[in-house]
Amino acid sequence: MIDITTSNLNGIRAARRKGFENWASEHTPDVWCMQEVRAPQTEIDPIFDALAVDYADAGKIDAPARLERMDEVCRIKGRAGVGLLTTLPVKERRYGLPGLTEDVDSGRWIEEDVTTPQGYTITVVCVYVHAGQAEDETKMTQKYRFLDTMLTRMGQLRDEAAHGGRQCVLCGDFNIAHTELDIARPKANIDHSGFLPAERAYVDKWLDELEFVDVMRALAGDIQGPYTWWSQRGKAFDNNVGWRIDYQFATPELAEQARGFRIDKADSYDTRWSDHAPLTIRYDV
Repeated sequence: MIDITTSNLNGIRAARRKGFENWASEHTPDVWCMQEVRAPQTEIDPIFDALAVDYADAGKIDAPARLERMDEVCRIKGRAGVGLLTTLPVKERRYGLPGLTEDVDSGRWIEEDVTTPQGYTITVVCVYVHAGQAEDETKMTQKYRFLDTMLTRMGQLRDEAAHGGRQCVLCGDFNIAHTELDIARPKANIDHSGFLPAERAYVDKWLDELEFVDVMRALAGDIQGPYTWWSQRGKAFDNNVGWRIDYQFATPELAEQARGFRIDKADSYDTRWSDHAPLTIRYDV
């Protein structure tokens, strides 16, 4: 069994000040995909060093240096940024979404081919999709451009998996609530970015045309939520007025090996280290 976690940190430095290392030392997932790292490399490295010690102390690796690390910093200061930690052997790393070169699209897509304890190689993708803003044409253009380019790469990953190659899982904050089951107040948000029909149609394509599986939904069934993000405003967290925008989309063969999921929602508003909660899925690979 391996645990794969995806979590939007809302800034790795802020998350550390709020105690995210307590969560890390307790859970130490075999693969950890992080979004919105939002820090320069000089500040990411020592935090990853500290996490490596946590993994060694937990017995997941025999020395801190054995924790594999990968990240890409956004070229726009203080924006985006993705990271990936794993205890598994890494065969190859790829940075960026092929076809996108603008600064605003950097630090949003990294791929890593890892080898499971049974000797299988799978591709793990860490993704952070633009949030967009319905009333801002420029921001929505950026989001749709990114989503269009994703379709091409996901098709390539699907084809490889379908023809006996590596299975794949995309983990991240996709900033889209797919259906009314994924958002607490769908009618109030139908005109808001993250729940626009045009955005949700992309998820339809991933599931229907490209045959990726929304792994958490497949495990949970057709229930409301559970959510992974709550606004910092008002009483959204306390009243569980949330959105499910953090996902793991896997190719069918890998999705069939999923055995369970966990969303680590904080016990209270003041103990949160991000406005997102980590989503962990266990796979029998």
